[in-house]
Amino acid sequence: MKILVIVFFTGISLVSCKNPLNEKTANLVTYPETKTVDTVDTYFGVEVKDPYRWLEDDRSTETEAWVKSQNVVTHGYLEKIPFRTELKERLKSLWNYERISAPFTEGDYTYFSKNTGLQNQSVYYRKKGEDGDTELFLDPNTFSEDGTTSLGAMSFSDNGKLMSYSISEGGSDWRKIVVMDVETKTLIEDTLVDVKFSSISWYKNEGFYYSSYDKPEGSELSAKTDQHKVYYHKLGTTQVQDQLIYGSTPEEKHRYIYAGVTEDNRYLVITPRNSTTGNKLIIKDLTDPQSEFVSILDDTESDSYILDTRGSTLFIVTNLNAPNKRVVSVDASDPGPENWTDLISETENVLTPSTGGGYIYAHYMVDAKSQVKQYSYDGTFVREIELPGIGTASGFGGKKEEKTDYFYFTNYITPTSIFKFNVDTGESVSHWKPGIAFNSDEYESNQVFYTSKDGTKVPMMITHKKGLDRNGKNPTILYGYGGFNISLTPNFSIGNAVWMEQGGILAIPNLRGGGEYGKSWHTAGTKMQKQNVFDDFIAAGEYLIENQYTSSDYLAIRGGSNGGLLVGAVMTQRPDLARVALPAVGVLDMLRYHTFTAGAGWAYDYGTAEDSKEMFEYLKGYSPVHNVKEGVEYPATLITTGDHDDRVVPAHSFKFAAELQDKQSGAHPTLIRIETDAGHGAGTPVSKTIEQYADIYGFTLYNMGFRILPSKADDFKD
Repeated sequence: MKILVIVFFTGISLVSCKNPLNEKTANLVTYPETKTVDTVDTYFGVEVKDPYRWLEDDRSTETEAWVKSQNVVTHGYLEKIPFRTELKERLKSLWNYERISAPFTEGDYTYFSKNTGLQNQSVYYRKKGEDGDTELFLDPNTFSEDGTTSLGAMSFSDNGKLMSYSISEGGSDWRKIVVMDVETKTLIEDTLVDVKFSSISWYKNEGFYYSSYDKPEGSELSAKTDQHKVYYHKLGTTQVQDQLIYGSTPEEKHRYIYAGVTEDNRYLVITPRNSTTGNKLIIKDLTDPQSEFVSILDDTESDSYILDTRGSTLFIVTNLNAPNKRVVSVDASDPGPENWTDLISETENVLTPSTGGGYIYAHYMVDAKSQVKQYSYDGTFVREIELPGIGTASGFGGKKEEKTDYFYFTNYITPTSIFKFNVDTGESVSHWKPGIAFNSDEYESNQVFYTSKDGTKVPMMITHKKGLDRNGKNPTILYGYGGFNISLTPNFSIGNAVWMEQGGILAIPNLRGGGEYGKSWHTAGTKMQKQNVFDDFIAAGEYLIENQYTSSDYLAIRGGSNGGLLVGAVMTQRPDLARVALPAVGVLDMLRYHTFTAGAGWAYDYGTAEDSKEMFEYLKGYSPVHNVKEGVEYPATLITTGDHDDRVVPAHSFKFAAELQDKQSGAHPTLIRIETDAGHGAGTPVSKTIEQYADIYGFTLYNMGFRILPSKADDFKD
């Protein structure tokens, strides 16, 4: 059993926050007992101990008891933070503003979602025609009393008279699909169950396609799932009668298979993939009942998908021979890549196109910021669309016949607004702006470029109050991800706004492994090059310290999922870099991640311990669970996870917490906060999200030495 020494402060440190680390006195807190077992795995002749293997059993009473005991200690600690309630109330206050979505039309109705402020889930409304009355359509807050059952995908039939939608219970990736008669708002047919990683795509008004796995043996929250299948549900039949469309060959397993019907109902598009990167591309002509599947790409060497169709012409987005992506056209009668014609050629910036109103919108990332250009379907450039500022634009999508599209705009200091766009004139007008009690004019967001360990230039956005004094003592959160071709673009967050209100700095670098600069940038942070991601993050922290934005005593490192791995690896490699570490729902056991749920699909980014001795040694060399060492003073650490996370199973976090609690040296606490009835993050109720932010920010500031909020301290006032 380990004893944790928690540092408290007396005398002047309760008032002055600029030098909070001078006077100390000790208070003892006891961690729960975590037993060890003699489990040993052998990789290429090397034995690796796994003393906390028993925590992988999410159905055992022992694991349940351990979770409860850890939460008792963690919440006992958090409840003693003097400004935790104050943070929570400020978060609630700022969160309490109306948020709506852009409208969209299906059948006779125009729909939109709205959240009045503190509703756990957003509510869908509709009206018929321009002058119709607005009425409530679907309220996900009624799905469960505590808001932990959330709405997933929504899809309407061709005539808009039927809708199918998926729901998630307790944050799980497993879904149920419900069918509704939209006119009467009544549910029809039986609920489909055991659906996972699925779109819902209607064929005319007759039925819809969806994807799922066979129910796994053992725990549905952690057992491996590795053969995805596409089904067609015909209205008026039961789920057991659903037709298996694709994915039935045991010899050729695909971990993820998505299906969609083109807008003209002519083609079914299938995109089988074995990992999160790279897919095959297959179509079937739905106008001919006897048609066979036609393979456009029969390997997974590229990321390619069908953007749209016109007659027999297919418009395909691909990074095949174009790392930053391009749009090509080809006839469906002979759609192989040898017949492709460039419609929108590759440029130096990453392309993500959309369609609406008879046009193609080429959305480019320029140093992680948005630029949007409009093209006709013959590839003719129409115009560059003027955006409201520097930041992130999204949307620009709609049906072919609609002449009004909508787009969203945001950045780190600008709450998301909605703009109405005339597709023919190019004119944009404001459709909706939020009434939030946050003054963007008081803040600034600047992009810098710093040099990583190997000389690579990496961009980073640094956001804070105007007039910041670079004295090395500003509380700073360095947030990163760096993986799976995912790009971190400027987006407003209420949580970040509250952090900056306290005088905090938010720093977000665009690490290798992400998609900000295309496939080459992504690849540079995968497998045997994964260390580049950690080096980029470390260099970002060093930049902030060297340039006096902050210092190690006032720096927190934060990230979730793959970003949780990032934090875990960096804090074990450079425990001196930051005062606080905040790994959330992290991939932390790199030798066994691929044995849980769909984890094997992440091998493109990580490789697996079975691939080769070299790969095993590389993974073991940075795996956070395997690199916690005795006698090292690690940062104050708050690990967060959810007991229903069946994407990155909570066992990763459990084992990492156990290792840290056993080996941590010094006064910094190592705690784990385990949310019940919560998953990987999607659909988390607003109430739980607010509580999480209050705990994370409270823990962070408290362990930086603050005993009152920085905004209340004279030293931190303007």
